[in-house]
Amino acid sequence: MIRTLTGLAMLAVLSVSAAAQEAAQEAEREPFETWAADFEARLLERGVDEAIVESMMDGLEPDMRIVERDSSQPEFVRPVWVYLAGAASDARVNNGLAAQAEHAAALAVVTDAFDVDPDILTAIWGLESAYGVIQGDFDLVRSLATLAWEGRRRSFAEAQLFAAAEMIERGYARRDELKGSWAGAMGQTQFIPTTYLERAVDMTGDGRRDIWEEEADALGSAANLLTQAGWDGDAPVVFEVTLPDDFDYAAWSPTRRRAASAWALDGVRLADGEWAADDLYRSGRILIPAGASGPAFMVFSNFDALLRYNNSTAYALGVAYLAKRLDGLEALPDGWPEDDVPLTRTQASELQQALTDLGYDTGGVDGMIGPNSRAALRDFQRANGVTPDGYAGSRMYEAVMAAGN
Repeated sequence: MIRTLTGLAMLAVLSVSAAAQEAAQEAEREPFETWAADFEARLLERGVDEAIVESMMDGLEPDMRIVERDSSQPEFVRPVWVYLAGAASDARVNNGLAAQAEHAAALAVVTDAFDVDPDILTAIWGLESAYGVIQGDFDLVRSLATLAWEGRRRSFAEAQLFAAAEMIERGYARRDELKGSWAGAMGQTQFIPTTYLERAVDMTGDGRRDIWEEEADALGSAANLLTQAGWDGDAPVVFEVTLPDDFDYAAWSPTRRRAASAWALDGVRLADGEWAADDLYRSGRILIPAGASGPAFMVFSNFDALLRYNNSTAYALGVAYLAKRLDGLEALPDGWPEDDVPLTRTQASELQQALTDLGYDTGGVDGMIGPNSRAALRDFQRANGVTPDGYAGSRMYEAVMAAGN
């Protein structure tokens, strides 16, 4: 079997192929003016006021920085323990405590209206915008128009543009106020326009849902999103747990839900303390984000609510543990396999191809380790007498590549 190119040769091939692909995509793109004229007509067909359409579309040009950011994926994947350390760093905790003190009145208004933990809300606020400091200064309409014209996420971007027009029409925001991230999120809690229309709330009673300048509106909107996603004010989010030596990884999957009492009967213990009686009756999942060599967690329905905000295990853990630190937790989970780092995008593609060649279906080769790739890796692990944890780290990369020789 011919081994995949590595080192400088691989980088050269990737650079050439990426440049060729980008040139081909650019050649296939319709002129921006063609897309803009068509979209302007569709706005008018929807009954959007002509003055609003003109404010959005007149003189609009693509922002090529957006194309570059959207088309480029980082080669290196940040390990979950590195992400968690940054998300719940001492600086972020100190800034969060200061923000809570400064905006105690706004938090009180929100927590009176929604049964959501103020530390969780503060943690989301901290991760989304550094407590309102970093909201993004991209022209939201221009960013979304560029994404729509580029084509890869056209349906998403056009839906957000229609929602932005509705925001202006309803008086929720002026055209010049629509600023945010390059990807279309805005405000202190980084809502995309469709989410804004569905979930943003006016907590100050001034008739506006001002998630840019009003902390109560921003935090209330985040609380409303979580509530609509099923947040339970009496339930936990996540506990670190220890797994028994004979834990049945073959029967385990990250989506398997059981009562905490059933997990406990199988030997799953809290890493610190004893189970509360109420929690034993709650349904939870076991997550091992860095494989069997790293810490394990039991997550509950509130963790899933956080995933509705951002569908990333690392993000939800970051919010949960920043909230725990705001509440006094001193140390983050440790014991991470720092010598078994996640794969780069290139390595992930190589792993997927090698597993496919060995007869384990990954559902495609895209450099993204998702559920299908993890399932294929677990099948390989079972067949080769390895703990089937599905973790795609450097150790399993070497094992799979060696098996393909």
